[in-house]
Amino acid sequence: MAPTTHATPTHTALSTAEKAFELLTCEPAPLMFDARPVPGLPDRPLPLDELRTLLLGEHHSSDTTDVLWRQLAHHAREWGPAWVVGAIGVALPALTHLAARISRGSRRHADDVDSEVLAGFLDALRTADLAPPRLWLRLCWAAWRAAVAVVKVDDGEELPPDLATGSRTPRMPYGHPDLLLGRAAAAGLITPDTAELISATRFGDALIEHLAGEQGVTAPALRMRRRRAEHLVAAAVSRGDLSGPIPSGYRAQALTMAVEPSGGGAPRRENRKEPRRASSAR
Repeated sequence: MAPTTHATPTHTALSTAEKAFELLTCEPAPLMFDARPVPGLPDRPLPLDELRTLLLGEHHSSDTTDVLWRQLAHHAREWGPAWVVGAIGVALPALTHLAARISRGSRRHADDVDSEVLAGFLDALRTADLAPPRLWLRLCWAAWRAAVAVVKVDDGEELPPDLATGSRTPRMPYGHPDLLLGRAAAAGLITPDTAELISATRFGDALIEHLAGEQGVTAPALRMRRRRAEHLVAAAVSRGDLSGPIPSGYRAQALTMAVEPSGGGAPRRENRKEPRRASSAR
């Protein structure tokens, strides 16, 4: 008997968006993106499917990515539905990868995750402030937050019928580090801004000196903030707090654990300040 495999649905929100993008970019009149104002891209108009292939095949600086997505978002807002589909189509490889990461541990939510990834990205594409840097990262975070809520709301409501009794090894956090940071932010362990700081500087190409200048703080202060947050996340992973459903009231418990030393006595000055930072760094 052949092994059972997970069948990917024929029609999901993301696959439908891909079909629409294919129609939009087919000959004889594919939708064209003027790449000339974007530093680092070819100095000519590009069909959107060629633009997407170019972005997948080459690494581009954060400046190039920001200018590119500001222009795409502007077109989506001002130039009609075709450009909404076009911008989504350029983002689809990343959105598809993101949806697969989120739904990996909860296959029954795959369709809903696809829909919410698309809806979250689309909402941010229409409403996000285009002026601040790291626009692409902010669009992706919006898509992630919308989609992970689907899994989080229902997570743990149903147990598999063959669940063994007794103790077992906790399920480890799944997926890309960005997903782990997102769970930490959703639990209230760190703020969304701090999660974005870690993601942009550890996994992206943002320089902490540039971010410090944008925020009006010193680079050492921002590094300290990042280091404290990373210590909190690492400790939570070690305890298994970020695997499985996040208990209600975890935020207060997490902040208490952040200020209490493990061996008793007075809390250290560095950790004593963390709850105040977590509530104000918005």
